[in-house]
Amino acid sequence: MAKQKSQFVTRLEEFFGTDRIVSVSDKGNMLTLEISAEHWLDVARDLRDEDDFSFEQLIDLCGMDYLSWGQSEWATESASNSGFSRGVSAEGAGRFNWADRPQEPFDRDNNYAHPGRFAAVVHLLSVQHNRRIRIRCFAKDDLMPIIPSLVETWSSANWYEREAFDMFGIAFEGHPDLRRILTDYGFVGHPFRKDFPLIGNVTVRYDEEQDRVVYEPVEIEPRVLVPRVVRDDSRKHAANDKTAEDGS
Repeated sequence: MAKQKSQFVTRLEEFFGTDRIVSVSDKGNMLTLEISAEHWLDVARDLRDEDDFSFEQLIDLCGMDYLSWGQSEWATESASNSGFSRGVSAEGAGRFNWADRPQEPFDRDNNYAHPGRFAAVVHLLSVQHNRRIRIRCFAKDDLMPIIPSLVETWSSANWYEREAFDMFGIAFEGHPDLRRILTDYGFVGHPFRKDFPLIGNVTVRYDEEQDRVVYEPVEIEPRVLVPRVVRDDSRKHAANDKTAEDGS
C-alpha cells in the first residue's frame, strides 16, 4: 500500500510540477495537495479528466479559518486535585495573534503552518481507482477572500460553496448563485469565523403581532467558550493496575 501511494505521489509531482502545486503531504493518512488559487481550476479539471487520476466525484467542500491556528486559550501548565484548569479570560477577538503568521505552508521541521487565513478544503473520490485525495486552496486576501468556483468541474460543489460563503464569507468566483443558504438574508457577519462573537450580533425571533421576524439587541453576556477535554489520569490507571495485581 505504501509503495502504491509513493508511486501515485510521484505521478502527481511529475504531472503537475512545482509550478502548479505548492506542496504534497500524506500526513494524517490522507494525501493532500496544496494548490495556488491561480491553478485551482486547471488542476481540478486534470484531477477529474486524466485517466491516471479520474477523481470524478467531489464528496465534500468546506471553508477553513486559520486565524487562531496554533494559539491556545487553555491554562493547562499545572494540575490540581480537581484536574487541569479550564479558566480563560474573555479577551475577545483581539486575543488572536496576527503578527507572527507564517508565510510558507511548511516550516523547517516539515510541520504544517498556514500561509493565510481562509482556505477551501475539498475531498475527492475516484471510484475507478478506489482512491481519495484532499486538495486545499488558500485565498490571497484575508479581508476579501476569493477562490475560484468548482461548480463547472463538479456540480456537487454548488451548495457546499454556498455554505462556505455563508459561514466563512469566502466568495467563490464564477459561482452561478452565490447567496446565503443557512442564515437569514439579513444576517450580519459569518458565524464560523474565529472572530465572530459567540453570542452573535443580534437576537432573532418571530413577532406574532408584527407577523414577521424581528432583530433585537443581544442580552447574553460575552464569554469565551473552551471545549471540554477529558484526560486520562495516570494515577487512576496506576491504582487500577495495583488492584488487579493484588486481586490476582
